[in-house]
Amino acid sequence: MNRHEFLKTMAAGAAALLVPRWTWGDQPSEVKTFTYKTAGGCDIKLDALGSDPNVRKPVIVHIHGGALIIGSRQGAPKWLNPQGDHVVISIDYRLAPETKLPAIIEDVQDAFRWIHKKGPRLLNIDAGKLVVAGGSAGGYLTLMTGFCVKPRPKALIALSGYGGIVGPWYSRPSAYYLQQPHVSKEDAYASVGTTCVSEGAGSRGKFYLYCRQNGIWPQEVTGHNPDTEPKWFDRYCPVRNVSRKYPPTVLIHGTADTDVPYEESDAMDKALAHFKVPHKFISVPGGGHVLYGVAPSERTKIYDEALAFVKERVG
Repeated sequence: MNRHEFLKTMAAGAAALLVPRWTWGDQPSEVKTFTYKTAGGCDIKLDALGSDPNVRKPVIVHIHGGALIIGSRQGAPKWLNPQGDHVVISIDYRLAPETKLPAIIEDVQDAFRWIHKKGPRLLNIDAGKLVVAGGSAGGYLTLMTGFCVKPRPKALIALSGYGGIVGPWYSRPSAYYLQQPHVSKEDAYASVGTTCVSEGAGSRGKFYLYCRQNGIWPQEVTGHNPDTEPKWFDRYCPVRNVSRKYPPTVLIHGTADTDVPYEESDAMDKALAHFKVPHKFISVPGGGHVLYGVAPSERTKIYDEALAFVKERVG
């Protein structure tokens, strides 16, 4: 896909980079779906793949991206479990702007409570060996679980994630997105609703483009203004909540990411180093958002490196 085609795709709301379309594989019958929570009129679900009643396996929890506005649990990346020796659980959460960030984080916390309470019995998982992974906004939520989920995960993998949500990249108009077709306020709000949704695709991408073109993503997703209420955001910025108790973490980021600045992972790298948290920062020269434009063979090497780091620390 060339640049012109990509811009057209984004403008149409497909959000190709925000919600990478991986598949579970060729055996959809193996996917088990559960409703882990009902809230705001939404049944909020998770999918599990790879459980075996005869073998207790460790678990990888996948959190999808999509700027907290788009996406669903369906389509966790195959690279998370190449050997099939884990159970992969992919979770939904309520989406913004209909649901604001505090409730989204509550959904994530409730998903992990369900996994720890019911996962061992229903999926035969070893919840004591739990890794979390996600890309883009899923990477952000992955980094959030490093301090907002109890018990803490054993390790994290954040691909094109971000540790802060109030920087100028999100709270000011984006030069990159201003190059794309203008989205009016009317079209933006017509693409979303007023009632709870936990699985969103299609034209919702227009709302994200509108937010980035106007620098209002933090206000629309949280209901708060970072310029007038900066302290409110402290509890929702992983980079401000790193401590020595933070889990071992892999950060993966392309230097040519036009959606989430490379500096976001760089800042997390520095915070983790300051608190001496075991971590690995895989910098990908020329890589785009969620490794867009990186050759498949190179992506495989990067994912293998990330998984090797995690396995060394989780077992």
